[in-house]
Amino acid sequence: MNARSIIGAACAAVAMAVAMPVAAHDPLETVTPAFEQNIPNIPGKSVRAVVVDYGPGGASLPHVHAKSAFIFAYVLSGEIESQVNDEPKRTYRPGESFYETPGSSHLVSRNASKTEPAKLLAVFVVDTDDKELTTTAKAKE
Repeated sequence: MNARSIIGAACAAVAMAVAMPVAAHDPLETVTPAFEQNIPNIPGKSVRAVVVDYGPGGASLPHVHAKSAFIFAYVLSGEIESQVNDEPKRTYRPGESFYETPGSSHLVSRNASKTEPAKLLAVFVVDTDDKELTTTAKAKE
Protein backbone atom coordinates (compact mmCIF):
# COMPACT_ATOMS: atom_id res chain seq x y z
CA MET A 1 0.00 0.00 0.00
CA ASN A 2 1.40 3.39 -0.91
CA ALA A 3 1.11 6.60 1.13
CA ARG A 4 -1.62 7.95 -1.15
CA SER A 5 -3.82 4.90 -0.50
CA ILE A 6 -3.24 5.07 3.25
CA ILE A 7 -4.11 8.78 3.36
CA GLY A 8 -7.18 8.17 1.17
CA ALA A 9 -8.35 5.32 3.42
CA ALA A 10 -7.78 7.44 6.54
CA CYS A 11 -9.74 10.36 5.04
CA ALA A 12 -12.59 8.02 4.09
CA ALA A 13 -12.66 6.58 7.63
CA VAL A 14 -12.73 10.06 9.18
CA ALA A 15 -15.49 11.16 6.79
CA MET A 16 -17.58 8.09 7.65
CA ALA A 17 -17.03 8.58 11.39
CA VAL A 18 -18.11 12.21 11.16
CA ALA A 19 -21.13 11.44 8.96
CA MET A 20 -22.41 8.46 10.95
CA PRO A 21 -23.52 10.39 14.07
CA VAL A 22 -25.48 12.77 11.85
CA ALA A 23 -27.19 9.86 10.12
CA ALA A 24 -27.81 8.11 13.43
CA HIS A 25 -29.49 11.20 14.88
CA ASP A 26 -32.11 12.07 12.31
CA PRO A 27 -34.22 15.02 13.41
CA LEU A 28 -37.03 13.00 14.99
CA GLU A 29 -37.96 15.99 17.17
CA THR A 30 -38.17 19.59 16.00
CA VAL A 31 -38.97 22.40 18.43
CA THR A 32 -40.20 25.66 16.89
CA PRO A 33 -40.86 28.77 18.98
CA ALA A 34 -44.45 29.97 18.43
CA PHE A 35 -44.70 33.08 20.61
CA GLU A 36 -43.37 34.89 23.67
CA GLN A 37 -45.19 37.55 25.67
CA ASN A 38 -44.59 39.20 29.03
CA ILE A 39 -47.65 39.01 31.30
CA PRO A 40 -48.45 42.66 32.01
CA ASN A 41 -50.39 42.11 35.25
CA ILE A 42 -47.84 39.64 36.69
CA PRO A 43 -44.47 41.42 36.74
CA GLY A 44 -41.52 39.12 36.07
CA LYS A 45 -43.62 36.41 34.38
CA SER A 46 -43.89 35.51 30.69
CA VAL A 47 -45.82 33.11 28.50
CA ARG A 48 -43.83 31.25 25.88
CA ALA A 49 -45.05 28.60 23.49
CA VAL A 50 -43.30 26.08 21.28
CA VAL A 51 -44.56 23.55 18.76
CA VAL A 52 -42.91 20.15 19.06
CA ASP A 53 -42.99 18.03 15.90
CA TYR A 54 -42.11 14.36 16.20
CA GLY A 55 -41.32 12.30 13.14
CA PRO A 56 -42.44 8.68 13.11
CA GLY A 57 -40.83 7.03 16.13
CA GLY A 58 -39.44 10.39 17.26
CA ALA A 59 -38.74 11.14 20.90
CA SER A 60 -37.25 13.68 23.28
CA LEU A 61 -34.50 12.75 25.69
CA PRO A 62 -35.57 12.76 29.36
CA HIS A 63 -35.52 16.39 30.46
CA VAL A 64 -36.44 19.03 32.99
CA HIS A 65 -37.72 22.51 32.34
CA ALA A 66 -36.87 25.87 33.87
CA LYS A 67 -37.47 25.70 37.63
CA SER A 68 -40.18 28.35 37.38
CA ALA A 69 -41.99 26.67 34.48
CA PHE A 70 -45.61 25.62 34.62
CA ILE A 71 -46.29 23.85 31.31
CA PHE A 72 -49.55 23.10 29.55
CA ALA A 73 -49.20 20.66 26.62
CA TYR A 74 -51.90 20.20 23.99
CA VAL A 75 -51.73 17.48 21.32
CA LEU A 76 -52.35 18.93 17.87
CA SER A 77 -51.99 15.74 15.80
CA GLY A 78 -50.92 12.13 16.11
CA GLU A 79 -50.47 10.42 19.46
CA ILE A 80 -47.98 11.45 22.13
CA GLU A 81 -46.79 9.12 24.88
CA SER A 82 -45.76 11.02 28.00
CA GLN A 83 -44.58 10.33 31.53
CA VAL A 84 -44.02 13.10 34.05
CA ASN A 85 -42.37 12.32 37.39
CA ASP A 86 -43.61 9.03 38.88
CA GLU A 87 -46.96 9.13 37.11
CA PRO A 88 -47.74 6.22 34.78
CA LYS A 89 -47.02 6.59 31.06
CA ARG A 90 -50.06 7.74 29.14
CA THR A 91 -50.88 8.23 25.47
CA TYR A 92 -52.58 11.49 24.50
CA ARG A 93 -54.55 12.02 21.29
CA PRO A 94 -55.47 15.19 19.35
CA GLY A 95 -57.40 17.60 21.54
CA GLU A 96 -56.14 16.05 24.79
CA SER A 97 -53.77 17.84 27.13
CA PHE A 98 -51.55 17.42 30.17
CA TYR A 99 -49.52 19.72 32.40
CA GLU A 100 -46.25 19.79 34.27
CA THR A 101 -45.75 21.66 37.53
CA PRO A 102 -42.53 23.55 38.30
CA GLY A 103 -39.63 21.21 39.07
CA SER A 104 -41.12 18.21 37.24
CA SER A 105 -39.03 15.64 35.36
CA HIS A 106 -40.35 14.72 31.92
CA LEU A 107 -39.12 11.14 31.67
CA VAL A 108 -40.93 10.13 28.47
CA SER A 109 -42.09 12.33 25.61
CA ARG A 110 -42.41 10.60 22.27
CA ASN A 111 -44.48 9.89 19.24
CA ALA A 112 -46.51 6.75 19.96
CA SER A 113 -46.47 5.84 16.25
CA LYS A 114 -43.58 4.42 14.24
CA THR A 115 -45.28 5.36 10.95
CA GLU A 116 -47.13 8.69 11.44
CA PRO A 117 -45.91 12.10 12.66
CA ALA A 118 -47.21 13.77 15.83
CA LYS A 119 -47.32 17.38 17.00
CA LEU A 120 -47.95 19.16 20.28
CA LEU A 121 -48.14 22.73 21.51
CA ALA A 122 -46.32 23.39 24.79
CA VAL A 123 -47.20 26.63 26.60
CA PHE A 124 -44.83 27.72 29.37
CA VAL A 125 -45.55 30.22 32.15
CA VAL A 126 -42.05 31.12 33.35
CA ASP A 127 -39.97 33.75 35.05
CA THR A 128 -39.16 36.30 32.34
CA ASP A 129 -35.44 35.98 33.10
CA ASP A 130 -35.41 32.20 32.41
CA LYS A 131 -33.62 31.76 29.09
CA GLU A 132 -33.37 27.97 28.83
CA LEU A 133 -36.77 26.29 28.78
CA THR A 134 -35.51 22.71 28.54
CA THR A 135 -32.41 20.92 29.82
CA THR A 136 -31.55 17.27 29.21
CA ALA A 137 -31.85 15.36 32.47
CA LYS A 138 -28.63 14.13 34.04
CA ALA A 139 -28.22 10.38 34.37
CA LYS A 140 -28.66 9.03 37.89
CA GLU A 141 -25.42 7.72 39.36
